[in-house]
Amino acid sequence: MKGRTAQWFETSVRYERQTDDGGMKKVTETYVVDALSFGEAEETITREMQPYLSGEFGVKSISPASYGEVFFSENDSDDHWYKAKLTFITLDEKTAKEKRSNVNYLVQAGTFNAAVKNIEEVMGTTAIDYVIANIAETKIMDVFEHGAPSKKQEPDDKPEYEAQKEG
Repeated sequence: MKGRTAQWFETSVRYERQTDDGGMKKVTETYVVDALSFGEAEETITREMQPYLSGEFGVKSISPASYGEVFFSENDSDDHWYKAKLTFITLDEKTAKEKRSNVNYLVQAGTFNAAVKNIEEVMGTTAIDYVIANIAETKIMDVFEHGAPSKKQEPDDKPEYEAQKEG
């Protein structure tokens, strides 16, 4: 959907997961989904988790998340999520005073330093003055973007009929 602004929800799910020794263990994990409503957020997280479930599953909570944007990484080793608060500094032309506004971002990275680097890469393309006010690692396991293929499954690059035409 072009022109659609992402609305992020943090979802807490409880399910049974197989342990390394073959047993089953109940875990509660946090995932972030892009959805238009609480109902769609519940539907999305249930659909995304379905392939990995064999036992009990429940959505324990859903709450709106105030992320201005999510910075995804293509690097497979970037398996952590960091919440970053950036302070933007603008100049009020009428009063000539600095105005500061804070925006929270969710950043995918492997380490704290990589999170800083990812922020600087994205923000370096803008002309806006900013300061990284805070970065903290979260317990978020994954983020599911509206309309994007699930990251846990390998999407096909091309429809099957196009791949056959080229072969």
